[in-house]
Amino acid sequence: MSFVRVEDEGDRLLVVNTNAARRGALTAEYHAALCAALERAAADPRIASVILCAEGGFFCAGGDLNILATRAELTETERSAHIEVLHRSVRAIRACPRPVIAAVEGGAAGAGVSIAFACDLLVAAEDARFTLAYVKAGLVPDGGVLAVLARSLPPMLLSRMALTGAPVGAQRLDALGALSLMTPAGGALAGARELAAEIAAGPGKAQTAIKALLEQGRTEGVEAQLTAEARAMAHAQGQAEAAEGIAAFLGRRPADFAKLRGEP
Repeated sequence: MSFVRVEDEGDRLLVVNTNAARRGALTAEYHAALCAALERAAADPRIASVILCAEGGFFCAGGDLNILATRAELTETERSAHIEVLHRSVRAIRACPRPVIAAVEGGAAGAGVSIAFACDLLVAAEDARFTLAYVKAGLVPDGGVLAVLARSLPPMLLSRMALTGAPVGAQRLDALGALSLMTPAGGALAGARELAAEIAAGPGKAQTAIKALLEQGRTEGVEAQLTAEARAMAHAQGQAEAAEGIAAFLGRRPADFAKLRGEP
């Protein structure tokens, strides 16, 4: 079984982890389907965003320990190849030109936290808990999660999460500004769909450029960012989206970017 389902909702794709019996534990098939869905979204201008969610009330428990228990029999090179499957998904999320939204119910653990925080937007139910559980299994974090969380969490909190595996609730993360949106329990997917609708109503080309600038801004210095922003702004000013947006603002009317989505 692949334990994944991809649903087309018109202007967005839903990638649903269906491995509910194992709390959304990740499989090679899930990673393959996720990467394929992100490629599909990138190639189809009709698709404005991608939402990652799960069945069973828990977003993702990370790697399946039943499988990880067999990895000691492999060479270190072979183990690295398996880890690269997760890293390929993280890179694909970050490289996708469409915004990717995580809808977290119940919580996320291990690589599930890596997947959730690799997304551009993170919606979590108020009772969700996030756990860097690696240390409890004698393992270390992967998926780039420490680098991402180091930009949004206080150092001492992150150290406790990583070194002890202590869970942190969505309410605390929201208070620290680490979530895009917190919803009542059971409302994460609805909240993600609301964000997706806002994105679909916006200027797609500008959003793609903004996502790229955000990604570069996390790793490059100010001078490189100024150069990239100047190039992106000069390009945007010549596009139909800017003409519509400026005309709408000056005319005191809502902009209609939807009519331009998918145009060259």
